[in-house]
Amino acid sequence: MKQTNKEVINIRKVIGASSVGTMIEWYDFYIFGMLAKTISTQFFPEGNPTAALLSTLAIFAAGFIVRPFGALVFGRLGDLIGRKYTFLLTLILMGGSTFLIGCVPNYSTIGIAAPILVLLLRLLQGLALGGEYGGAATYVAEHSPANKRGYYTSWIQTTATLGLFVALGIILLVKSSMTEAAFNAEWGGWRFPFWISIVLVGISIYIRMRMAESPMFSKLKEEGKISINPIKESFSHKANFKMVLLALFGAVMGQGVIWYTGQFYAQSFLETSCKIEFEQSRTIMLWAIAFATPFFIFWGWMSDRIGRKWIMMVGMLLAILTYRPIFQTFLDESKYEIPENIAATNLTIETTLLKGTEDSLLVSTSNYLLPDGKKFQTKQADTISYESGLLKIGKLNIINKHLPKSTYWKFIGLVFLMVFYVTMVYGPIAAFLVEMFPTKIRYTSMSLPYHIGNGVFGGLVPFIGLLLATTYKADPLVGLWYPIAVAVLCLVIGTLYLTNKIDKNVND
Repeated sequence: MKQTNKEVINIRKVIGASSVGTMIEWYDFYIFGMLAKTISTQFFPEGNPTAALLSTLAIFAAGFIVRPFGALVFGRLGDLIGRKYTFLLTLILMGGSTFLIGCVPNYSTIGIAAPILVLLLRLLQGLALGGEYGGAATYVAEHSPANKRGYYTSWIQTTATLGLFVALGIILLVKSSMTEAAFNAEWGGWRFPFWISIVLVGISIYIRMRMAESPMFSKLKEEGKISINPIKESFSHKANFKMVLLALFGAVMGQGVIWYTGQFYAQSFLETSCKIEFEQSRTIMLWAIAFATPFFIFWGWMSDRIGRKWIMMVGMLLAILTYRPIFQTFLDESKYEIPENIAATNLTIETTLLKGTEDSLLVSTSNYLLPDGKKFQTKQADTISYESGLLKIGKLNIINKHLPKSTYWKFIGLVFLMVFYVTMVYGPIAAFLVEMFPTKIRYTSMSLPYHIGNGVFGGLVPFIGLLLATTYKADPLVGLWYPIAVAVLCLVIGTLYLTNKIDKNVND
């Protein structure tokens, strides 16, 4: 049935209001992960940077682990009092927690209280996000005609990636406007992205206050048919609980690990394993996300025509088959073969001398430009000596690499490919989940598997990946086995037990 102009305008307003708020919540949630390396130096004692980074990633993961509890708390509220006011509340909680993280003094000022406060605020963020997505997806779906449900809800699916994009962009903008020391100072620029969120949240609250309640929920409420106990109905009824489990193990679990591997783990790997400099590692992600984001809409639109299942399953299969080759390429292409002896005139050095004579240099931090255009940076105590016009380079501790232009764009293409897989598994999934559950318990029923799949299985990808890499150092790609194994399990279950049929009757 063709929509009237009024209906089209209305659904666009619904999508816009829902998407802006959800994007801001994702922005709030992800700036913590984007700044994990800097945060680890602020809120943990000095002396063991690896342990500090692992602790920071554990706090980052804690926000994901509590998301299912947020799904239960706010899902129940959403099914009892309505979609609109519930995800307005989640927005306020998220924005307030994010702003306060930017206000916590560092470890040198308040000691152990610093990481404890950050952990508590991070848990509040996780609870809030646990109630946000289900509300936004349900709200849009309940305004959508059946034949465009995948297309309209796919706009909500772009918000997580756009939130990541905005977080990366603001961090780069802030960092480029000041020195490294100013950015990493106790009250330095790294706090600005947290403070900025309060302005974004204020705008979104104003927009959401003007929204009306979902027509389907309003109708249920008028008829007195809303659920008295949504949690009990969702999980004590055998048929519905079966659908919750099937949604989790047949779709969302695999979607979660692919989302976080293609975006978060990829960025962490480029920075920590390949040692790509900060600006390049971030802009690689920005370009790839920018190019891939329209495909969320494409796959949502396509799922209205050919079904949701096989789009998601093919995305998982492609990821399983290509992750290790892609990450191996990252390692191979970022290797710098630095000759033991190189003509001094062919190597450009910018350095601060700590000790020096005509024959040898002991440097603090140096930037090198090789004849082939590659750049790299070393840190204190790398010894370089001159003999007969040759520069003898010993073992260098390379801390930052600058990729040549061709390699840089190749990396963008590879990250784009991984984000493209994300669009396949994530674009159709909101419509898929909405269609699995009845209106009166939909908020609760769809939120829980979504946030377990994404928050627990997906959110643990960066932490487990780094933990495996530091434990089993022989294989630099060992961290990939976790998301690959989860995706394989989900692919098998989804292929065998999910249906590809689109449910046109969700308005019950």
